[in-house]
Parts: sequence; structure tokens; C-alpha cells
Amino acid sequence: MSEQKTDTGMVIKIGHLYPTLMSVAADRGNLFSIERRSRWRGISIDVEPIYVKQTPDFTKYDLILIHGAADREMEVASKDIQHKASSLKEAAESNTVFLSVCAGFQLLGHYYKPFDGPELKGVGLFDLYTEGSTTRFMTHMALECKFPETGTKLLVGYENHSGRTFLGSKTQPLGKVLAGWGNNGKDGVEGVVYKNAFGTYTHGPVLPKNPWFTDLIIQRALERRYGKVTLLPLDDSTENAAHAAALKLAMEFKGTMSAIEATAWKH
Repeated sequence: MSEQKTDTGMVIKIGHLYPTLMSVAADRGNLFSIERRSRWRGISIDVEPIYVKQTPDFTKYDLILIHGAADREMEVASKDIQHKASSLKEAAESNTVFLSVCAGFQLLGHYYKPFDGPELKGVGLFDLYTEGSTTRFMTHMALECKFPETGTKLLVGYENHSGRTFLGSKTQPLGKVLAGWGNNGKDGVEGVVYKNAFGTYTHGPVLPKNPWFTDLIIQRALERRYGKVTLLPLDDSTENAAHAAALKLAMEFKGTMSAIEATAWKH
């Protein structure tokens, strides 16, 4: 834990999309991580929850969060988000930072087709589509990621999804899979990046055990509003210990479909 620094006068305005409808697998911890690592540096956080039937101007936010959900909740969100789609895409084009996880990641693509249900239309912010499978990927995951601000870094988390996501030509993957299955279990990549918008299947939640990624999101959100920013360093000994433990699990379960049953997936 770090001490609160002197107020910098800077603020990050966050739009939390569907905070109750789409909030599984402890993903709310991503918001907690952003809040604490910002406030420890004297950076204020202004969080605005965005619910069904609300249509704000998404370009006013520096950061937009959308997390995971089951298919039934995702069906509700799919219908509602069409009224928000134009503004969401405008925000992405204006370099608003997005963190989308699992169902949120799928919903920002063109569509999600459950294996036993109707096709759910997405936003089309990401050039990707997702189709459901009868087989779930439920295991620890490790990725190799590379960004100009960070160089090559490892990102760890836990994947739990039946969707198989395929990227189009207008997007890049978040990282290369070192352990786990990633977007579809075939092409060796995980997640998506488009401008400042990130999508991933990593739960855990992902940010507390990946402080470098949290700081990248904070930095880019600040720079959208204030220009070039250098973040004060924090004591990450606890976070790095959690990262190391998660990485160890990912490597131990490498090649298994489920960390619960520890059964190998046969392609």
C-alpha cells in the first residue's frame, strides 16, 4: 500500500458501462485498481455509472470500462448498446481509452453468436467477431505484450469463455499467448487493440496483478486530456508477488483446457 500523494489537480473521468448488468468474475476490481493507483499519485477519479436506456456523450470520458456477463445479460446489453454505438465509436476514434473484458470485449465487436442462441449484434468498434463453442476455455493465462511506453511485458490472468474470437485486418492482438488458449485456441493471440481501446478475455481481475498495464491505461487516459504525462513510481512489491504467483500457475497449467479438471484440449 502506498501513501496518498499531494493533489496534482488532474482528474480521470471514467464511464463504467453496465456496472450491474455486466459485472462477473470480480472484474469490478479493475476499477478499484485504477482508482487506487491514481489516488496514490494524487490523481482524482470521477466515475459515472452508465445503465440501460442512458445515452451519454461518450467522448466526454477519458476511460470507459465494460466487463463480463452471461449470455442472458449480454442479450439485454446487445439490444441497448445499439443506441450507444455511434457515440462509443466516436469516443474510440477520439482516443478515449477502453478496457473491455470477456463479454464486453465481444460486444464491442461486430457480433457474438452463441452456439445455442440467436446472434447478438455488437457495436463494431473492434473489427472482430465471436462465435460460441460447446467447449469452454477455463485456465490460467500468460501473454507477451509490447507497447511503446512499456517495452515487452508479461500479462497474466484467468480465461473462462466459450466464445471463439477472430480479429479482422483493422485491429491488432493485445498479446501473444505463452500459456492458455487466447481468442480462439488456434492463432496464438489474445485480446485486441485499436487505438487506445483494449479488449481481453483475462479475468482475475486482470489489473491488480498487472500494475504495468493499469499504469498504461492511467497514463493514456491522462494524456488524452492533459498531454504528455509521467507517472510517479509506486511500491509494487505486493502486486508483483501476485503477478509472479499467477504466472507460475499459468505455466503449470499450460496445455490444459481447464484448471479445474486439468484436462488437455484435443484440437
